Amino acid sequence: MARNVAPTRSNLLKLKDELQFASLGHELLDQKRSILMVELLTLIDQAVEYQNRVDEALSAASSLMQNTVMEMGRLRVANLFGAVTITSSIELTDRKVMGVHLPRVDTTFVEGGPYFSPEGTTLAVEDTLAAYRDALKLMGRLAELKVSIMRLAREVKKTIRKVNALEKIVIPELQDTLSYTRSRIEEAERESFMLMKQVKDRMEIQRERAAKERR
Repeated sequence: MARNVAPTRSNLLKLKDELQFASLGHELLDQKRSILMVELLTLIDQAVEYQNRVDEALSAASSLMQNTVMEMGRLRVANLFGAVTITSSIELTDRKVMGVHLPRVDTTFVEGGPYFSPEGTTLAVEDTLAAYRDALKLMGRLAELKVSIMRLAREVKKTIRKVNALEKIVIPELQDTLSYTRSRIEEAERESFMLMKQVKDRMEIQRERAAKERR
């Protein structure tokens, strides 16, 4: 639907500029949507992979814990792991993809050890600790991916709405308004031309009459 705009040359130029700007915005937003979609799909594939790795790591750590309990007894294992103090550090940074802030999660562990006497313990204790540390690192990366996916998906949705609004509402409306304004200007110019022609013809007739009367 065309907007109600006065059919003037200045408004026609403004409409042309607006249409050009809207078309450029549509093109840029469409490119942004494509880039975000590629990044989103890439992160989804990585998240699926890391989810499987986390599941496997937790399963392996749980299995090692059960073996340790069977070898040493639940009470002994509980006392040993209760003495373990491992300081974890989670560093959060971010990166930008088309203006969207995506998190980076880096998980590190600071260990003092040994936490207990090796007497009466088995290698399964150390294996279990290492397995849970590995699982926690993977979980940090998985959390990074999931938050990034949510943010990208939200931005993709917003960008698609903007692209659709420009493509289906703004640009067609500007095109209709531009076409209507141009046709009104052309019509007004034709009417002005015809009016000037009529005035010229009448003036010519009057000059001819005046010339005859003078004779």
